[in-house]
Amino acid sequence: MTNYQRSTLYIGVTSDLRSRIYEHQNKIYPNSFTARYHLIFCIYYEMFPTIEEAIDREKQLKRWNRSKKETLINRLNKEWKDLSPEILDW
Repeated sequence: MTNYQRSTLYIGVTSDLRSRIYEHQNKIYPNSFTARYHLIFCIYYEMFPTIEEAIDREKQLKRWNRSKKETLINRLNKEWKDLSPEILDW
Protein backbone atom coordinates (compact mmCIF):
# COMPACT_ATOMS: atom_id res chain seq x y z
CA MET A 1 0.00 0.00 0.00
CA THR A 2 1.10 3.56 -0.62
CA ASN A 3 -0.20 7.13 -0.44
CA TYR A 4 -0.94 9.84 -3.03
CA GLN A 5 2.67 10.99 -3.13
CA ARG A 6 3.94 7.39 -3.34
CA SER A 7 6.33 8.39 -0.54
CA THR A 8 5.48 5.71 2.03
CA LEU A 9 5.24 1.96 1.48
CA TYR A 10 3.46 -0.60 3.63
CA ILE A 11 3.95 -4.35 3.38
CA GLY A 12 1.53 -6.70 5.04
CA VAL A 13 0.07 -10.16 4.82
CA THR A 14 -3.56 -11.26 4.74
CA SER A 15 -5.68 -14.24 3.82
CA ASP A 16 -8.29 -11.92 2.29
CA LEU A 17 -6.72 -9.18 0.16
CA ARG A 18 -10.02 -7.74 -0.98
CA SER A 19 -11.28 -7.19 2.58
CA ARG A 20 -7.94 -5.91 3.80
CA ILE A 21 -7.75 -3.27 1.06
CA TYR A 22 -11.26 -2.15 1.96
CA GLU A 23 -10.20 -1.83 5.62
CA HIS A 24 -7.14 0.25 4.67
CA GLN A 25 -9.04 2.54 2.32
CA ASN A 26 -11.85 3.13 4.79
CA LYS A 27 -9.53 3.51 7.80
CA ILE A 28 -11.42 0.85 9.76
CA TYR A 29 -8.50 0.88 12.21
CA PRO A 30 -7.87 4.64 12.63
CA ASN A 31 -4.70 4.21 14.68
CA SER A 32 -3.05 1.85 12.21
CA PHE A 33 0.07 2.72 10.22
CA THR A 34 -1.89 2.76 6.98
CA ALA A 35 -4.53 5.11 8.38
CA ARG A 36 -1.99 7.52 9.90
CA TYR A 37 -0.05 7.79 6.63
CA HIS A 38 -3.11 7.67 4.32
CA LEU A 39 -1.96 4.53 2.53
CA ILE A 40 -4.93 3.74 0.31
CA PHE A 41 -3.43 2.56 -2.97
CA CYS A 42 -2.52 -1.07 -3.56
CA ILE A 43 0.32 -0.98 -6.07
CA TYR A 44 1.70 -4.50 -5.70
CA TYR A 45 0.66 -7.89 -4.36
CA GLU A 46 1.70 -11.50 -4.49
CA MET A 47 -0.33 -14.63 -3.83
CA PHE A 48 0.88 -17.83 -2.18
CA PRO A 49 -0.61 -21.29 -1.65
CA THR A 50 -0.05 -21.17 2.13
CA ILE A 51 -0.08 -18.48 4.81
CA GLU A 52 3.34 -19.68 5.97
CA GLU A 53 4.84 -18.91 2.55
CA ALA A 54 3.16 -15.51 2.54
CA ILE A 55 4.54 -14.66 5.99
CA ASP A 56 8.04 -15.75 4.95
CA ARG A 57 7.83 -13.49 1.88
CA GLU A 58 6.52 -10.57 3.95
CA LYS A 59 9.49 -10.89 6.31
CA GLN A 60 11.88 -11.01 3.37
CA LEU A 61 10.40 -7.90 1.74
CA LYS A 62 10.39 -5.94 4.99
CA ARG A 63 14.17 -6.42 5.22
CA TRP A 64 14.70 -4.89 1.77
CA ASN A 65 15.68 -1.26 1.28
CA ARG A 66 13.40 1.16 -0.54
CA SER A 67 15.30 0.93 -3.83
CA LYS A 68 14.96 -2.84 -4.01
CA LYS A 69 11.22 -2.61 -3.24
CA GLU A 70 10.78 0.00 -5.97
CA THR A 71 12.51 -2.27 -8.49
CA LEU A 72 10.13 -5.10 -7.61
CA ILE A 73 7.06 -2.87 -7.93
CA ASN A 74 8.30 -1.43 -11.23
CA ARG A 75 8.61 -4.89 -12.77
CA LEU A 76 4.87 -5.49 -12.35
CA ASN A 77 3.44 -1.98 -12.20
CA LYS A 78 5.78 0.60 -13.75
CA GLU A 79 3.23 3.42 -13.42
CA TRP A 80 2.47 2.52 -9.79
CA LYS A 81 -1.17 2.38 -10.80
CA ASP A 82 -3.67 1.63 -8.06
CA LEU A 83 -4.64 -2.03 -8.42
CA SER A 84 -7.44 -1.76 -5.86
CA PRO A 85 -10.34 -1.41 -8.32
CA GLU A 86 -9.59 -4.72 -10.02
CA ILE A 87 -9.01 -6.48 -6.69
CA LEU A 88 -12.20 -5.11 -5.14
CA ASP A 89 -14.12 -6.50 -8.14
CA TRP A 90 -12.99 -10.07 -7.37
